[in-house]
Amino acid sequence: MTTPYLPAPRTLLFIGDSITDCSRTEDPDSLGYGYVRLLAEHFAAHEPTARVVNRGIGGNKVDDLVARFSPDCLDHDPQVVTIFVGVNDAWHRYVLGEDQQVTPEAFEKGYRFLLDQLSATRPSAPVLLVLPFAVDVSEDIARIHEDLDEKVRIIRDLAREFQHPVVDLEKVVESAWTVGHTPESLAADGVHPTIAGHRLIADAWLAAFAGVDPARS
Repeated sequence: MTTPYLPAPRTLLFIGDSITDCSRTEDPDSLGYGYVRLLAEHFAAHEPTARVVNRGIGGNKVDDLVARFSPDCLDHDPQVVTIFVGVNDAWHRYVLGEDQQVTPEAFEKGYRFLLDQLSATRPSAPVLLVLPFAVDVSEDIARIHEDLDEKVRIIRDLAREFQHPVVDLEKVVESAWTVGHTPESLAADGVHPTIAGHRLIADAWLAAFAGVDPARS
């Protein structure tokens, strides 16, 4: 009898803000109840040797990820890294005051630091960059795009420069309208996804990962 080939165990790490966090500290599995859990369930079925690690923290901005990137990402020795940050870098300016504004230059500097760290320490690891999004449930939320759109452009530019795949949530949202979604059915407050929104994020992540997954090569 031939011994079946088993893939080498690998760690898939997700780092970001509350959309990644999704109450992970209240979850016995520390996965949270959003897209990371949905992906963990996918890998539990299709690659049970894989380990999924959630290191999202609610309210985080790119500078918060910079400050904790070593202990919360690099020290876990991940073989796949997903970065999902940016909406708070725009949103907080409107809900907490202009002193919370993150300039495009500061945002790019912080995000570039994360990618430089990964390039230096894990040059062969796939890195997926999730584009932050907001859906216009109100005029107040619609204002976020004045700031957020520039940060999305920065992430796209960095993705091209570092040759990392993008999980394009702007396209996901555009496609969602065509099947009958409303802004509220994707994110009731315009920013935090509903379970349907998390499902769409997970599906988009899997589609992007399929193109760079070393296990498929």
